[in-house]
Amino acid sequence: MIHNTINWNAIEDMVDKLTYEKLTSQFWLVTRMPVSKDIADWSKLPKKEKRLVERVFGGLAKLDTLQSEEGLESLKKSVKTKHELAVYNNIQFMESEHARAYSSIFSTLNTAQEIREIFNWTDNNEFLLKKVEIINDIYLNGSPLQRKVASVFLESFLFYSGFYTPLYYLGNSKLINVAEVIKLILRDESVHGTYIGYKFQQGFKELTEDEQSNIKNWAYELLYKLYENEVKYTELLYDELGWTEDVKVFLRYNGNKALMNLGFSPLFSDTADDVNPIVINGLSTGTTNHDFFSSVGNGYLLSEVEDMKDEDYSY
Repeated sequence: MIHNTINWNAIEDMVDKLTYEKLTSQFWLVTRMPVSKDIADWSKLPKKEKRLVERVFGGLAKLDTLQSEEGLESLKKSVKTKHELAVYNNIQFMESEHARAYSSIFSTLNTAQEIREIFNWTDNNEFLLKKVEIINDIYLNGSPLQRKVASVFLESFLFYSGFYTPLYYLGNSKLINVAEVIKLILRDESVHGTYIGYKFQQGFKELTEDEQSNIKNWAYELLYKLYENEVKYTELLYDELGWTEDVKVFLRYNGNKALMNLGFSPLFSDTADDVNPIVINGLSTGTTNHDFFSSVGNGYLLSEVEDMKDEDYSY
């Protein structure tokens, strides 16, 4: 079978072109990041905090593995343009790099035995396995729009129980170079979740009113199901340090952001004002990633992001 050649001079959806250019412009590799500069900080952390960092990063690596393997492959099955496929190929590669980033951090900070223990924990934790099972089942058996919902919930919600930890340390001037790796990952994930949410919204517009109602109800039920499991996962990780309630607020805030990416109203009452200010400041990726979405029409608008300043950490 002879396939038509992709023509970047004939764009059907300008968002595909702009997203591809944005993603390639922010390309990075973990091997270029000076994580070793955090070894001194790492040596001073209490054992229970080291265990937390290891487990949240192990969990994030597992989710990135799912996304780079089943997730993007499932989304590729329903692309409408070759340019959309090119964007997904880019996202898939970077999800693999994200997973590699956590291994790179481990190889810098941990012994070989500790690394084996980390991955053994991630492959056997019941709450981590449950969320992977829920999302993967949709990737394998869901409709094209359901798969997009699952992907957005993974990108824009499920990662954040893990992202809380490095953002908290960054705000307290600890593990700064490790946190900078996470900031690069956050920068990517924010574009991934927004783009896939945009593609969902385009497909959602084509549904009948009844079909829209059905998938909307399904999405809310899925988010709450994921949230209930994520609460248990969060309690397991954070109870020992007393951070659990703060993390739950952060989860609910990002659950609402995931719904916004789909064009839906918030489920939870939590806003940015309720999130730990040290952590919410860390969410700024230092770039206005999504301005291009609002410039290409389709009524797709997102809030602006402000850069962090040194005085943001003065309390």
